[in-house]
Amino acid sequence: MTEKIDLSIIIVNFNTKEFLKRCLESLRQSLLGNSKVEIIVVDNASTDGSVQYFNVWKQNDIKVIRNKENLGFAKANNRGIKKASGRYILFLNPDTIVPENTIKTMIDFMEANPKVGAATCRVELTDGRLDQACHRGFPTPWNAFCYFSGLEKLFPKSKFFAGYSLTYLPLDKIHEIDSGCGAFLLVRRQAGEEVNWLDEDYFWYGEDLDFCYRLKQRGWKIMFVPTVKIIHWKGVASGILKHSQKISLASGQTRIKAAKASTKVMRIFFQKHYKNKYPKIVYFLSMVGIFLLEKIRLAKIKWFN
Repeated sequence: MTEKIDLSIIIVNFNTKEFLKRCLESLRQSLLGNSKVEIIVVDNASTDGSVQYFNVWKQNDIKVIRNKENLGFAKANNRGIKKASGRYILFLNPDTIVPENTIKTMIDFMEANPKVGAATCRVELTDGRLDQACHRGFPTPWNAFCYFSGLEKLFPKSKFFAGYSLTYLPLDKIHEIDSGCGAFLLVRRQAGEEVNWLDEDYFWYGEDLDFCYRLKQRGWKIMFVPTVKIIHWKGVASGILKHSQKISLASGQTRIKAAKASTKVMRIFFQKHYKNKYPKIVYFLSMVGIFLLEKIRLAKIKWFN
């Protein structure tokens, strides 16, 4: 009889071969041969030698799904889920390092808290700072305005002004948040199935935020558990973030595509969840703001290149 799987770890790879190697090695060290865990790598038509690497890679404990084209993050993860059998699903980025005890602690937390649909640990950047994407409030028009206008930085301890990054909450204590990030998001299978997993309208970015939003609509809790952490290089596949521009192998075309995707998801999220909740003038101003943000991000990419 096949032993029951507790956890399925899904990693989507797109031209991050060297980082993926380190990630998998950290998982081997942290899991210590736990037979109740499976690892599924979904490759999105990488061109950095990942395919050749997989061809010579003989690991019985790792399943590899090779896509013939880049399907995007949401669709690739959903393909991985179809092959997964775990009671829990862990969405994990390839540009991460998972220390010992992180996964065990997170699974134990989920087992002890059946009302939690998804949870994240402390996702830490390589310089020790918190990756803000793992500790987010939903981007309501007011939260987004405060964040992009700088009001949140002026009043980081104010619940009224800091709803986007939730900086008024204690980062050293376990607490509920609106959303974690796909770099490390542990999901109860029952909860994921209730919302039909990730929305494939999102190609790159935003699918984790949308996923958490729909989980909370169904009454599930999203929790931040800072007692354990992972290390996240962040932005290696896209190359659009300042701290990852020099180490990313992303082409100029990929960087531009990523910059456009990062603002396109804002339009999609707002249209799906907020368009009918706010006056038309709020919708119009939000779309104008997103348009201007996109132009600024594209200008930065072109200047860097």
